Amino acid sequence: MVTAIVFVKADVARIPEVAEAIAALSGVSEVYSVTGEYDLIAMVRVHHHDDLNEVIPGSLNKVPGIRDTATHIAFQTYSQHDLEAAFSLGLPDAD
Repeated sequence: MVTAIVFVKADVARIPEVAEAIAALSGVSEVYSVTGEYDLIAMVRVHHHDDLNEVIPGSLNKVPGIRDTATHIAFQTYSQHDLEAAFSLGLPDAD
């Protein structure tokens, strides 16, 4: 699985509509409204690197109300769940 994190600047008056349109796209797993330089962050997850072309420039960047995007491709995924599994000895939790 390939993960891309897309930072989105949107027209301020259209942020909710832009977020909903992005969230409805195939390959987009989540969209977050955030503070800071960007208005939204979209998590794109596809099976093959080439599929990013269809999702990001092919669909996401064409959503009306988007002013600018910046895309970052993830090399490795670390989550709390993965870290707990990696350091677990298989012993039951002590209460």
